[in-house]
Amino acid sequence: MTDRLDIPREHIDWRTKGLWWTGDPVTLEEFAARRFDLFTGPFTWPLMVLRSSALDRNIAALAAFSERHGLPLAPHGKTSMAPALIQRQLDAGAWGITAATANQVLDYRRFGVRRIILANELLDRRVLRWVADELDRDPDFDLLFYADSAEGVTAAAEALADRPTGRPLRVLVERGVPGGRTGCRTREDLLAVARAVAAAPGLDLAGVAGYEGPLGDDADAVRAFLRDLSGDAAALAAEHGLERPVLTVGGSAWFDLVAEEIGGREDVLPILRSGAYVAHDDGLYRRTTPYRRLPEGPDSLEGALELWAQVVSAPEEGRAIAALGRREANHDQGFPVPRALRRADGTTVRATGVEVTGLNDHHAYLRVPPELDVRPGDLVSFGISHPCTAFDRWQVIPVVDDRDTVVDVVATYF
Repeated sequence: MTDRLDIPREHIDWRTKGLWWTGDPVTLEEFAARRFDLFTGPFTWPLMVLRSSALDRNIAALAAFSERHGLPLAPHGKTSMAPALIQRQLDAGAWGITAATANQVLDYRRFGVRRIILANELLDRRVLRWVADELDRDPDFDLLFYADSAEGVTAAAEALADRPTGRPLRVLVERGVPGGRTGCRTREDLLAVARAVAAAPGLDLAGVAGYEGPLGDDADAVRAFLRDLSGDAAALAAEHGLERPVLTVGGSAWFDLVAEEIGGREDVLPILRSGAYVAHDDGLYRRTTPYRRLPEGPDSLEGALELWAQVVSAPEEGRAIAALGRREANHDQGFPVPRALRRADGTTVRATGVEVTGLNDHHAYLRVPPELDVRPGDLVSFGISHPCTAFDRWQVIPVVDDRDTVVDVVATYF
């Protein structure tokens, strides 16, 4: 049964970024029902929107990939932190949702998500006890979280010291890579943490977890890491009698290799955590998507986020300034990517050769090729690079169809 999320009832009013709203507050649903046009409706620039057709395409693509490869999907909800988009992912068959922080777990539970992977060690005893209380309150709730240290195991056990009965907290022992992020560096270390979990009252050893992102573009190293994880899962099964340990892995650059190595297996419960696909992008993930290597091709995913900004100055030949800056556009994995130019008369041309060369708080410096006449008042559509740091700048995001009509509005919770 698909989770039906309890999505908070938010409103649009004068505080909503990107909207010129001088009337009484309206709910997101009421606003969407008015079917405003993106260019004649109550919008001001800059504005971030989601393209509905791209969202649908992306969600369907990963759902089909996951099903075809026998690889349950628990996408990272941190990408959007938007319950309306998480609902779409669950409706498409997602097994559960992955969180990065305790606060995100709290958000997901407020929305009504039943299966959650917390892809981090949980050391806060208050949160651990709250998780135990949630397990006791809701028999349909399931949470898996990481441990890679004796301290993590001790914190979880001590949080339950005065809880005599109840469902155990389910722990995944995390494997990392040398020089990388979190996780045990060797199988010996991993097995030591696993033994501590197995011996601790109130804890249940559920399997292993890993993240291949620190290995960059080294496919051989990624394969070796995935095989190490498989060996870890087999070692846990043999030593602790686990019938089908969880084996969860996955960023958004190597899910094809994850599918090859662990998809469809019956000796483990393989779970993929890739989440950036929901919006994809025009930078980092367009360059690294596994669909570059898959028969479906790189266009299987499409950048769904669009930042629209107005040109406010063309002070010299080859340069234009758009009213879009660091406050509106993420730039941790590259500047925004100009995609299209919309003239004052409504005609649109490709922004071929236009490049963002710098950002201030509210201004973007554009290098403009000589053959493209860019004038103040023109609108530029920008794609983004790295969706995980784009959503957090916009708490309310209109969703538009391919006629540029608003068909939905989503809220984010960061």
